[in-house]
Amino acid sequence: MRSVIFFGALALFLAPPVHANDLAENLRSSSYVLLMRHASAPGVGDPPNYTLDDCKTQRNLDTEGRRQAVIVGDWLRKQGVLSANVFSSIWCRCKETAALLNFNGYRIESSLGSFFDEMAKAPESNRALQRFVAENLKTKGDRALILVTHHVNILEFSGENVASGDLVLVKVDARGNRLSHVVIPRPNERG
Repeated sequence: MRSVIFFGALALFLAPPVHANDLAENLRSSSYVLLMRHASAPGVGDPPNYTLDDCKTQRNLDTEGRRQAVIVGDWLRKQGVLSANVFSSIWCRCKETAALLNFNGYRIESSLGSFFDEMAKAPESNRALQRFVAENLKTKGDRALILVTHHVNILEFSGENVASGDLVLVKVDARGNRLSHVVIPRPNERG
């Protein structure tokens, strides 16, 4: 038991902290991407017979989720992230989260789409996401690359289970493969 506690404490000690200046500086580089799970949208999955072109048929952000998305965007700017290329899954809860981050719009990216209903597509989807990340990091300049997506996509890409509104700062290689990552729990109004 002591060794478990020791190694757990050691892992926390060795994990790279994310400080305000570090986050902004990392995201200006061509080695880091920030993934965000959409903000609070009560439930799991989507209702039966949902369609991607009709938000009323999907699980959507609630009032708290909309508030969370605004807080995350404000928090990122306080960390020095002043400009970003924001991409979103086509699902409405992701698009609304991306819009509320308030980084001058967002674009839809198919590799960010959920494969929750077809888990066998996880490896294929992840390879597409890696290619997308690699290409966009080459051309983004000093703007942050922020990807608003789903739990399953973040789990496949980083290996982390994250809650709604959580962020994962991922260092990648030139092919978009994860080298390391740090989970940033969803910021609240207090920071």
